[in-house]
Amino acid sequence: MNVLLTTFTIIIISGLLVEIYIFGYKQGEISSTDYYEGIISSLAKDQVSSYIPSPVPQGTQSPKTTTPTAVAAVREVNWGGPELWELVNKVRVEHGVGQLKQVDELCTIASIRLNELLALGALDGHSGFSNLSERRTDLKWIFEKYVVAEFLIQGPSTAQEAVDLWLNTMGHKKLITGGEYVYGCIYAQNSFAVAIAAY
Repeated sequence: MNVLLTTFTIIIISGLLVEIYIFGYKQGEISSTDYYEGIISSLAKDQVSSYIPSPVPQGTQSPKTTTPTAVAAVREVNWGGPELWELVNKVRVEHGVGQLKQVDELCTIASIRLNELLALGALDGHSGFSNLSERRTDLKWIFEKYVVAEFLIQGPSTAQEAVDLWLNTMGHKKLITGGEYVYGCIYAQNSFAVAIAAY
């Protein structure tokens, strides 16, 4: 009876330690993702901003009172979701993990999140993702069916640059190298990209 009780206690303690480890790992992944996303976002903003003086109508205002106005530089972005999806899957295979299988319900999340970020004009540190199942109760079943992760980026000129940036940040790297993710979808527009991955 003592051996059985000791074995049972060891199993329970081991299970609790595994749960604590997984919880800590996930919290660290979210924290590092938010940290590096902020860095990438600020770097992207620095690259795309230029200052152009506001025009002064002739005879109405002294040139001395002209103030600079921030204007986003026009950049040619000729990549979108399909190109990025194809490249992410190609690079996943190069890293020894399988391609993501596209799942429509994950595309619904990617589409909603991309539209939110485009309307905001910036990354939101996953705040819109973290409460999406509460804001959109019609999507709650997706979060119950899968373990879902979001990967964001803003500013790359090419799909290759987006993949390279994801590969060079700890949390985002899991999109490319994380064999646990088997399903996904990517939406991208105007240098913003939302990748949703799940298992």
